[in-house]
Amino acid sequence: MQDTRCISEIFGELVFNDMVMQERLPKKIYKELKKTIAEGKELDLAVADVVAHEMKEWALEQGATHYSHWFQPLTGATAEKHDAFLSAPQPSGKVLMEFSGKELVKGEPDASSFPSGGLRATFEARGYTAWDCTSPAFVKKGKNGFGGILYIPTAFCSYKGEALDQKTPLLRSMEAINEQALRLLRLFGNETSHRVTPSVGAEQEYFLVDREKYLKRKDLVFTGRTLFGAMPPKGQELDDHYFGVIRDRIAAFMRDVNTELWKLGVSAKTQHNEAAPAQHELAPIYAECNLAADHNQLVMETLKVVAYRHGLQCVLHEKPFAGVNGSGKHNNWSLVTDDGINLLDPGKTPHENIQFLLVLTCILRAVDKHAALLRESAADVGNDHRLGAAEAPPAIISVYLGEQLQDVLSQLISTGEATHSIKGGHLHTGVRTLPDFAMDATDRNRTSPFAFTGNKFEFRMVGSRDSVAPANVVLNTIVAESFADACERLERAKETDKLEMAIHDLIKEYASAHQRIVFNGNGYSEEWVAEAVRRGLPNLDCMVDTIPSLTTEDSVGLFERFGVFTRAELQSRAEIQYETYTKAMNIEARAMIDIASKQIIPAVVQYTTALASSINQIKSACGEANISVQIELLKECSNALAATKAALKELTVLTDNARNYPEGQERAVYFRRKVVPAMEELRVPVDKLEMLVAKEMWPMPSYGDLLFEV
Repeated sequence: MQDTRCISEIFGELVFNDMVMQERLPKKIYKELKKTIAEGKELDLAVADVVAHEMKEWALEQGATHYSHWFQPLTGATAEKHDAFLSAPQPSGKVLMEFSGKELVKGEPDASSFPSGGLRATFEARGYTAWDCTSPAFVKKGKNGFGGILYIPTAFCSYKGEALDQKTPLLRSMEAINEQALRLLRLFGNETSHRVTPSVGAEQEYFLVDREKYLKRKDLVFTGRTLFGAMPPKGQELDDHYFGVIRDRIAAFMRDVNTELWKLGVSAKTQHNEAAPAQHELAPIYAECNLAADHNQLVMETLKVVAYRHGLQCVLHEKPFAGVNGSGKHNNWSLVTDDGINLLDPGKTPHENIQFLLVLTCILRAVDKHAALLRESAADVGNDHRLGAAEAPPAIISVYLGEQLQDVLSQLISTGEATHSIKGGHLHTGVRTLPDFAMDATDRNRTSPFAFTGNKFEFRMVGSRDSVAPANVVLNTIVAESFADACERLERAKETDKLEMAIHDLIKEYASAHQRIVFNGNGYSEEWVAEAVRRGLPNLDCMVDTIPSLTTEDSVGLFERFGVFTRAELQSRAEIQYETYTKAMNIEARAMIDIASKQIIPAVVQYTTALASSINQIKSACGEANISVQIELLKECSNALAATKAALKELTVLTDNARNYPEGQERAVYFRRKVVPAMEELRVPVDKLEMLVAKEMWPMPSYGDLLFEV
């Protein structure tokens, strides 16, 4: 039954949030917990015991029977283990419902079965989950609202303390940028702000297809994308799906998604049809960085669960269908103080906002200096099909600033002083009944991977399936480094009463030295690729080529300086990335082999046999004069079938040969250089056959069936 209550009644009802804690916790305990959250100190066990008791009581009232330390290992998904609120049976035979502070604060899942990149051996099984008290616990109810689990967001580390998850380095990076941003603010005389937090809004794109049709596409089931598929007569050429009327079935799905997310405290706000047929988008309101990462995981899980209820399948792969737009996740990033100051707000006169200009040029320096590392943070197997494909940001990192800020920086670079800012005008529609209104001072650029959009940067590269944590770990850390380097110079200048001049000089220096990263033009154009080469910007167009940037001496020095990663943790993540790529491509190649061998070739043989039989019947009855078309069709099918068989044989040999290459980088490179081209070769004749074989004999739903019959 649909929940008809208003949003304000629903929102956060399944979250052990601040309001619930104020109501249920003793004032002293509440203050201690808030102090722990604010200062990042270790939680006193006595306080944890009280919090755990009240959390348990609240969860039981919501229908929960179990609790789970919910964490984000390096699998690309979340992980959970459920424990009941049960004590040992009493002599009477009854049990008590218990949950201690120790159980709240610490868990112990098996660390050996999660990816560790060599940090842990198989026999080294102990790992720990630690409560992230900055992200509130929540309850997820079972089917029809019965039963439920209390989920406690946690970090996950090994017995020796190495990070085995996405959250631990994210929290470390948030501490790093907080410390360095506060140093910078103090130089500007700000003594009232006590914490600076990265604020993130993650827009989520996704596809919805009919589940029955999805289950008939083994490529979608096994890999998340279609490995074969001819384009239908209509794709997205008319742009009629983009922001179009949302069909009833999809609208019902979206209503349920919103309700589920609002109950979990996720501020789902915007929904619309995206550019490709069957593609949609959901965007939340901004949240603190680690909370936004948790919420995005809940968004992806909820999309899948609710789709299943509606007989749909949510497809999160970055490029599930060739020939139409893929899906990304736009990571909107800004820096906000605990007293409400957005460090990326330029104000009405950016040329006079010296603090903003220093922050801005520090970010330009960070992105230019660590472009390859930022590109790696958005690298995954699916994104190789999407980035730079005339639909998404190119694989080249650049920064879009817009006309207003570009003009301010140009003034600084040329004269050392900015005296004015371009103003936004008024939009005149030419229709008397429509109001004129103020225009922004600059346009937007959807082809830029890192675009300034008013008071934030939008990092548009992140893949639709990926956690937003890695991208924000890199962003937070590289900007922390730029802030730290700037502060070291400015603090020395302050000692000699030359701070103001030093700030102006540093802004000009950073703007001049790193202007090559700024590009306001068409990032999809071939001209930009050539221009990027001239500027010396890296162009890393596949995941395998980005991974080495994790373990360069510059990267190791950067992350170790701020305590975000150790050298060993970085090396382990590189190994996991190579392993992930290899396994994913092996699955895709073997799925193609399986589908081509067991479905496509038999179907084509059946069709050509029937066609040949028909030709013989017509020939017997009418002579050869009336069978030229059929013979030509049979030849086309036979030729394409022969090409399919040859390409299949080549792919099989190359895929089997992969085991002869050492695991890690060498095997991943082999798959990229040898197996991927062979997969593309196999697809060509198969897609041609789909256009020749009768639809009722083709063994799987077509693109048209999947994209337009939802």
